[in-house]
Amino acid sequence: MSLNLEVFKNEPFTDFSVKENCEQMEAALAKVASEFDKEYPLVINGEHITLDEKMHSYNPCNLKQNVGTFQKGTADHAEQAIQTAYETFSSWSKVPAVERAGYLLKAAAQMREEKFYLSAVMVYEVGKSWAEADGDLAEAIDFLEFYAREMLRLDGPQPVTPYPGEKNHLVYVPLGVGAVIPPWNFPMAILAGMSTSAIVTGNTVVLKPAEESMLTGWHFMRIMESVGLPKGVINFITGDGAELGSRMVNHHLTRFINFTGSKDVGLLIAEQAAKRTPEQRWIKRVIAEMGGKDAIVVDETADIESAATGIVQAAFGFQGQKCSACSRVIAVESVYDELLQKVADKTLDLQVGPVEDRNMNMGAVINQDSEDKVLKYIGIGKEEGRLVVGGEKLSDQGHFIAPTVVADVASDSRIAQDEIFGPVVAFIKAKDFEQALEYANSTPYGLTGALYSKDEARLKRAEEDFFVGNLYLNRKCTGALVDVHPFGGFNLSGTDSKAGGRDYLLQFLQGKSISRKV
Repeated sequence: MSLNLEVFKNEPFTDFSVKENCEQMEAALAKVASEFDKEYPLVINGEHITLDEKMHSYNPCNLKQNVGTFQKGTADHAEQAIQTAYETFSSWSKVPAVERAGYLLKAAAQMREEKFYLSAVMVYEVGKSWAEADGDLAEAIDFLEFYAREMLRLDGPQPVTPYPGEKNHLVYVPLGVGAVIPPWNFPMAILAGMSTSAIVTGNTVVLKPAEESMLTGWHFMRIMESVGLPKGVINFITGDGAELGSRMVNHHLTRFINFTGSKDVGLLIAEQAAKRTPEQRWIKRVIAEMGGKDAIVVDETADIESAATGIVQAAFGFQGQKCSACSRVIAVESVYDELLQKVADKTLDLQVGPVEDRNMNMGAVINQDSEDKVLKYIGIGKEEGRLVVGGEKLSDQGHFIAPTVVADVASDSRIAQDEIFGPVVAFIKAKDFEQALEYANSTPYGLTGALYSKDEARLKRAEEDFFVGNLYLNRKCTGALVDVHPFGGFNLSGTDSKAGGRDYLLQFLQGKSISRKV
């Protein structure tokens, strides 16, 4: 088997100004809505399993809509899935890399065919606007296409220095069973990337989607089954996150944990994974993305209009529910007021409502816990700063919160230090660029950041001293593209895993050096 592949190119986004595209998206939304309340199984070793206890996934924009009913799996089901993955590993790890890559390419092709339908699922299940859902699906396709190509590269000859009298080479071999625990905020892109990176490298996985995005996770699993992925390579379980996650992370057969989520959970996983059980024969690897408190810095030389547009897009895209979202604006005092006014004006122009309507810029935050947390921090922001725009819950139909701007915030205040994960941005005034950079680096996180400036020396200084994994100059701090902006952060933002980059697959492989005397 051989694959004649073109050079990787990012999947284009859908142009919704084209009437035909809008009509296809509207038809897809109607189809997804017609399937509300359907029930979906666990999948362990290819067997579809239903249980007495159920769970539900609700539309955050309309809490009366149950987008799907799922099985409430237990730790025993996690155990069964881990054992299955362990048993399957011995055969799957021997499947040629070109064949494993082929499954990813077939899945990418099917995702293209179902583009509108899969995007519509995310519109209803997690409250993504049309554009945000389309971007999520495009990124998922990119991950599959890119990781397939990367595996073929790593499967080829690796450079080693020749040595007289010996024939030497290096090969990469898979690790074993992986626990894949993705987030709800990029329910197809990150889930697909985390899962397929593990299997294309020859590992087997237990996949537990977030409770808020089980339907999107199910459709990924459905696609992988439909392209003929052997049973047991991916085992799909739903249930209580703490119960299932604990068994997956702590099991002695688990070789690695691939996690994206909150800082607190990520640190707990790292701590638990570091504790070896008597039966465990390896040191577990943890690949973790754990959030951010990302800043956009604007100095007095910047294009203020461009900066304001970038801030609003980065702060309020998908309701600010991105680990890369702009949650702090740090502006030098000479442009602070002008920038604040432009951001406030642009924020007031945003349309908030049920995102099945393509005219809506923002939907609802994901659940009641998120709504409560965001409103709590808005209250804190009113005490620590000055409320400029927003600050209120908008509807009881769903978890709608107005996009909120809080000004005159101290750099060490709670609203400037704590990750909120919602549509709230704090404005911080700096006396000059040096102080602005100091403030930007003042949180425990280090994921994304941006600087708007026309000063070449300052742009260069940011490259050296703005301590984040993904730095953007004169553009917004969200919107990373696969193999264009390898994604991963410093400090408590995670292990700098660089998803969508050329180092990423190495985290699921181990190098074996082979030397033969001649």
